[in-house]
Amino acid sequence: MSQLLEALVKRYSPTTHESAAVAYLTQWMSEQGFSAYIDPAGNACGLRGDPDAPRTLLMLGHIDTFPGELPVRVEGDMLFGRGSVDAKGPLCAFAEAAAQANIPEDWRVLVVGAVEEEAATSKGANHVLATLPEPTMVVIGEPSSAGRITLGYKGRVIFDYTVTRTITHTAGIEASITERGVDFWNAVKRWADAHNEGKSRAFDRILTYLRSVNTSTDHLTETCVVTISLRLPPTLTSEEALDAIRPFCGEGSFVAYGAERTYVGGKNNALVRAFLASIRAEGMTPSFVVKTGTSDMNVVGTQWTCPMVAYGPGDSALDHTPYEHISLTEYQTAVRVLRRLIETL
Repeated sequence: MSQLLEALVKRYSPTTHESAAVAYLTQWMSEQGFSAYIDPAGNACGLRGDPDAPRTLLMLGHIDTFPGELPVRVEGDMLFGRGSVDAKGPLCAFAEAAAQANIPEDWRVLVVGAVEEEAATSKGANHVLATLPEPTMVVIGEPSSAGRITLGYKGRVIFDYTVTRTITHTAGIEASITERGVDFWNAVKRWADAHNEGKSRAFDRILTYLRSVNTSTDHLTETCVVTISLRLPPTLTSEEALDAIRPFCGEGSFVAYGAERTYVGGKNNALVRAFLASIRAEGMTPSFVVKTGTSDMNVVGTQWTCPMVAYGPGDSALDHTPYEHISLTEYQTAVRVLRRLIETL
């Protein structure tokens, strides 16, 4: 079993509280021969190979987790704990593979455990994007299973709709402030349903999620705040989505944030071919997937043009759940896939 993975999962690191986990991973990489450091954003970084090599493989994982601490335990082949799947499993697989690999001449491998991926800020990935020259290839650390390659993620936008009115008696005939908020949600939902008609694939549909409905009053006015997130297909930008729902606001208004553009990478490039060969060498039949969520691929992939995929062990259906766990056998398989990938660049 990987001591690194268990130790990192034991260091609970919800978004904005990653420092202990970052310090541990940085120290581990240093002990394994990486040139390891913590960058100004707080990311754990480790470099192997010639620092001046002309080609760079960036292995960008994230070290923060969804909140909710879970007991860390091993049962047979399974490691349970927050972050075991999303996404310390993929990140540790990156680090172990890079530590074990013979780095090819003219290449350097940079492993990054980014902070704040689970937040709309994507602080760690944005710092990498702003400070690192475009790499030759990028692998994003997200669970897809050891035999699958993720080519893309949907876009996203979040918005808070606010409507306020003078308070009225509950015995009156006017709709309540909560009803007005719900009316807005229903209008957004009808718009999305109309757009989705005839589209069977989730990746091509607008996915709506009602995050919260909150009301408040100062006994003179009352306010309803409705928070909604949209997962967007490749054919729709966040700007276009917001323009479409703006007429539904009525007396209210919204503030949008957390916008991410959809990213879909190609299958016919050197990185994908190397992955396919490495997965087949482990006796697996590789496959491709696109995801309905978002990841740091949305941040760097929409700015860089280099080959890029997401990869990592684990079942993404367990992300953010109280049942999060990873197969240690699958984890070690992914390490071997990644090590072979690095050595055959």
